Amino acid sequence: MKCRLFVWIGLLTMGCWMADAQTATTFRIPGAMGQLEGEVRLPAVEPGETVPLVILCHGFTGDRTSATIQAVADAFADIGVGTICFDFNGHGKSEGSFSDMTVLNEIDDLMAVISYARGLPQVGDISLLGHSQGGVVAAMTAGRLGKNVIAGLMLMAPAAVLRDDALRGNTMGATYDPWHCPETVTLPTGHKLGRAYIQTAMQLPVYETASRYEGPVLVIHGMADHIVPYTYGERFAECMPDCSVTLIPGEDHVFSVQLPYAASLVAAWFRKTFIPEP
Repeated sequence: MKCRLFVWIGLLTMGCWMADAQTATTFRIPGAMGQLEGEVRLPAVEPGETVPLVILCHGFTGDRTSATIQAVADAFADIGVGTICFDFNGHGKSEGSFSDMTVLNEIDDLMAVISYARGLPQVGDISLLGHSQGGVVAAMTAGRLGKNVIAGLMLMAPAAVLRDDALRGNTMGATYDPWHCPETVTLPTGHKLGRAYIQTAMQLPVYETASRYEGPVLVIHGMADHIVPYTYGERFAECMPDCSVTLIPGEDHVFSVQLPYAASLVAAWFRKTFIPEP
């Protein structure tokens, strides 16, 4: 199937329909490097009914309380879609050390959260959304599991550049020799990046794994993103069979210029793709 490429620059009206209030529940489950903590938000449903759910994956050094993740979770709540926001290992309130975190063990974390979500009686189809490194994790996980498990995939500024960054020996401004890497590299944020992260990133088959996913995909990327150039987002449309790309002029990596607009685009795409008109 031919990929579709769209550039949206106008504001999008979602209408005045609002969903019922949601209830939020904190959970802890075993992950790759210890206990993961997250929050599931679900609208009220009648016994026996289910709702679609989106698992939201935060980015590198972030957590589930990041402005980007929370804005999207709120936008999904407005259209009656459940969400799970959780902290990857070594982030937020989940266990583990940041220096032991890799993209591969974050994929294992996400697999554990998907398993947890599939056991919730109110949950129907499950989709994934990832921001930045969370986008890489979500895309590779969708590629592994396929559309029979993951209904849809949404990527916000997916950081596929992380492989090239590792090969160049420059991650978030911290420089190193990738071929003779020390045990840890201290980032400008103070986080200590482990050798295993860099060695894993250098060989990470991001696009190759993501290309196996045949379900619907939306990529949203800011054209003024200086952390992950938007061309890395566009490339997903070249390798995935049902992928649309939305570029936002002047927007940065965390969508701080027009965050409510970016969140509304995601929710509107999801509603159009998965929620039939009454």
